[in-house]
Amino acid sequence: MGARQATLKRTFGIFGMLLVALFVIVVLASLVGSQNLPLRSSLCALTGASGCGLSPEQHAILFDLRLPRIMLAGVVGMCLAAAGAAYQALLRNPLAEPYLLGVSNGAAVGTMMALVFFGAHEWSRPVLAFAGALLATLFVYQLARGRTGATPERLILAGVIATTFLSSAIVFLTALMDATRIRSFTFWLLGDLSGANTRSLALTFVVALVGVALLAVHARPLNLMMLGERDAFDLGVETGRVRMTVFVAASLLVGASVASGGSVGYVGLVVPHLVRLSFGGDNRLVIIGAALAGAAFVIVADTVARTLIAPRELPVGAITALIGAPLFIYLLKRRSS
Repeated sequence: MGARQATLKRTFGIFGMLLVALFVIVVLASLVGSQNLPLRSSLCALTGASGCGLSPEQHAILFDLRLPRIMLAGVVGMCLAAAGAAYQALLRNPLAEPYLLGVSNGAAVGTMMALVFFGAHEWSRPVLAFAGALLATLFVYQLARGRTGATPERLILAGVIATTFLSSAIVFLTALMDATRIRSFTFWLLGDLSGANTRSLALTFVVALVGVALLAVHARPLNLMMLGERDAFDLGVETGRVRMTVFVAASLLVGASVASGGSVGYVGLVVPHLVRLSFGGDNRLVIIGAALAGAAFVIVADTVARTLIAPRELPVGAITALIGAPLFIYLLKRRSS
């Protein structure tokens, strides 16, 4: 009983620390940008008080432009990090990640098909993005399976194959667009959060909560499945149901993320590893911790992307790749040594 209470106390302590860090990052990010805002007046306005001294233009910058974008960055980071943690646990592969496995590209193809063929229907983007992510996940998993299961090497190779094929599909769909839209879609493919609005943010936030909750509910079975599916089955885990539920929930998260903010790479690789290195490998802690840390990570990356060469912007995916690619190389060399 005492050990359980200590574990709960540690878990809530970690979640509380991550929530405080996330809150501080949101506040700081809202004050940083190409347009300087008065510090005291902005902090006053963020508390909900009136008469803080912000001009109408400054108020619009803070509440209509920056905060929705920051919130979207947080939700995108939450989706990708939680999905990455689930893929790594389910596939027992520390290199599994939506971007590297081709899942993000599958969602991107679905989103682009929605924009090209069903542009007038707003619902088509998240629906086709989810379908593309799920189909890409199942394709990679089936392609990587062998007599001994889906080994890390086969998963990475299957992910490369899927990514190459889906990249070709993206090029084909881009060719169907008019010249004025190609540049904006190219920027979106690298991660673009500038189109944040209240409607898309609300939908993505609801999907994120549902997807993360589904993964968190299955955290204990995932702990057992990391021992091996046969051992987990002997311990009473319905491995087939858990596998499909995790695939669907993770694909839902990736689809919502890509439909809202484009293809942001390496978040699902970097963040879960940092959480495991800091707090241990229990998925009951890792999935929620990765979701919170992922939100903070993408908010920081997007803040750098929109301020580094202000008033111009960089794709947020370029910033996350600068951090994630070296870590991926390190992990790959560590596994081969």
